[in-house]
Amino acid sequence: MDSFQLIFMGIKIAVVVVMMLQVVPIMVWVERRGSAFLQNRSGPNRIGPFGLLQSLVDAVKMMFKEDRAMEHTNKFYYRLAPLIALVPAFMTFAVIPFASSIEFQGHTLRFQVADLNVGLLYILSIASLGVYGIIIGGWSSNNKYAMFGSLRSTSQMISYELSMGLSIIGIVMCFSSIKLGDIAMMQGKTLIELGPIAIPAWGIFIQPLGFIIFLTAAFAETNRLPFDLPEGESEIVAGYHLEYYSMMFGVFMMAEYINMTVASAFIATLYFGGWQLLPGLGWILAHSGLEGMTFEWTRIALEIVSFLTKVGFGLWFFVWVRWTIPRFRYDQLMDLGWKVMFPLALLNILFTGILIYYKVL
Repeated sequence: MDSFQLIFMGIKIAVVVVMMLQVVPIMVWVERRGSAFLQNRSGPNRIGPFGLLQSLVDAVKMMFKEDRAMEHTNKFYYRLAPLIALVPAFMTFAVIPFASSIEFQGHTLRFQVADLNVGLLYILSIASLGVYGIIIGGWSSNNKYAMFGSLRSTSQMISYELSMGLSIIGIVMCFSSIKLGDIAMMQGKTLIELGPIAIPAWGIFIQPLGFIIFLTAAFAETNRLPFDLPEGESEIVAGYHLEYYSMMFGVFMMAEYINMTVASAFIATLYFGGWQLLPGLGWILAHSGLEGMTFEWTRIALEIVSFLTKVGFGLWFFVWVRWTIPRFRYDQLMDLGWKVMFPLALLNILFTGILIYYKVL
């Protein structure tokens, strides 16, 4: 890798990290304003226009609060647990492509931090490490309620990881690749043409059942309502982070929102065409009259805007569902995972195989 590619790699890493860090205060504000909107109330509206600075004030308050491990905790693992939860959340975004490649001064620029041949497997493997931060946080707190919360989280995440992995197999079978860049590229084809309307070969149209299974599992993996049993602060004593406060708790919260962002980006890549242009943008670009590198950079900009729009909708959907659907009971949660989603994921693989055999897909 030459110096130009190294510099470009550093720029990509810096941009991704900064944007991921900015997601947290923005989503905290969206969560508050979104819940207020859905419940017909005002929400934060005092600090800054529309309450935009409320998250900044809360972050400053959290950073200056006393940060001291309680005497009964295992201090080393108590402080290590939030980092174990946070680091995998950052690492998983590395293989998400947010635009196609471009040729610039003899170099091929890929808008993806790491273009791995095993991108799908990388995300599934690294994302599964986050559960260790939760179980260590509950155990090191030396509190029975925190331990119960970490055990709930472990069983929930392991149960739904199985259905999530199986739901993706249908996508792999259809696109014959586990490289996320290839999957996003192949979704640019046309699936069905109905007169002037062309339905793209997005994963949601090719694998509708797999999409529903994956989306449901994503809520369980990110510990979001209606699957937030690991926390359940209003009913079961706050779960695994009961003994955490100040920035230690803030790191756990950062990990949850970054995991939401990664899940939304992953869903957008697998099922909504990734960086493929939104309807109408392709026509605008084709009739813009631009040529050469100006056309290419405009295309990249529109692809990034399309990708971020899809990710933003996914994040809003997480908020929307949280304030719409009530929390499941734990027995209902496990029954859904093992008795409904797991058999449906297997059935989806069988049905996809039949369609591929008869050349329908």
